Amino acid sequence: MKAVPRKVGQVTLEAFTVVLFLLFMFPFGMVVLNSAKTSKEIIFNAIAAPSSWGQLFTNVGLIFGNPTVHYLNAFADSAVITFFSLIVIVVFSSMAAWVLERNKTLWSAAIFMAFVAAMVIPFQVLMYPLVRWMRILGEFLHFRLLASVPGIVFAYLGFGSPLSIFVFHGFIKNIPYELEESATIDGASRAKTFFLIVFPLLQPIIVTVLILNGIWIWNDYLLPLLMLGTNGAVQTIPIAVTAFAGAYLKQWDLILTSTLLAMLPVIVLYLFAQRYIIRGMVEGSIK
Repeated sequence: MKAVPRKVGQVTLEAFTVVLFLLFMFPFGMVVLNSAKTSKEIIFNAIAAPSSWGQLFTNVGLIFGNPTVHYLNAFADSAVITFFSLIVIVVFSSMAAWVLERNKTLWSAAIFMAFVAAMVIPFQVLMYPLVRWMRILGEFLHFRLLASVPGIVFAYLGFGSPLSIFVFHGFIKNIPYELEESATIDGASRAKTFFLIVFPLLQPIIVTVLILNGIWIWNDYLLPLLMLGTNGAVQTIPIAVTAFAGAYLKQWDLILTSTLLAMLPVIVLYLFAQRYIIRGMVEGSIK
């Protein structure tokens, strides 16, 4: 008698999961569907099938051949910004988390709680002070921070560190301290102990941090808009996509096709790295 209710409950949960999957995938399906249409077809009927899937390649050619929107340059700028931002976030956040975890003092606990508290501060609160202080700091150092790759990488380091330090801190807490003591007895310095003993053990959680921050940085629009502007020499893909939406004309075919092109690297990266994400999350929570 108990098998029937259990089976009904399982079928209900599976049906609910399928409905959620369809709801979440519907926007992506609409982007793929309308990327193979012209603007007129999209405006006439957005949910209809495209008359020819070959229009997708035509739209791609129009994007890369557009003289006003340098999409390839924006793609390269996004790749460079994402790469260097992830490098500095992983290196500095892991070092900071290690120091805060291994030094059990009142100050280290207070600093860690400050990083945790920083995660709940809305970005909109910091928009105006960020741009203002970046300009002041750049003038003081005689180094351009606004509209430059080093400036936005520095900004991503600040905004990405709180969550990364929090994740690394929980993982490092479960690494046996005896390994570090053995390295110290053998004469290893603090830096050598971290990079040769601790850092290799962080591989699962490093991949998780890379994926989480990489997806955020690659898709981010507001921070590049503030730091780089819309007409600067350095642009990211989200800013380049907005160039197809003018005040009086919106090229929906090019907007959706360029959006699809921007999503593909993230989708491919996630498909190859999802097992590492799950592994990092599980190991960090079980240890």
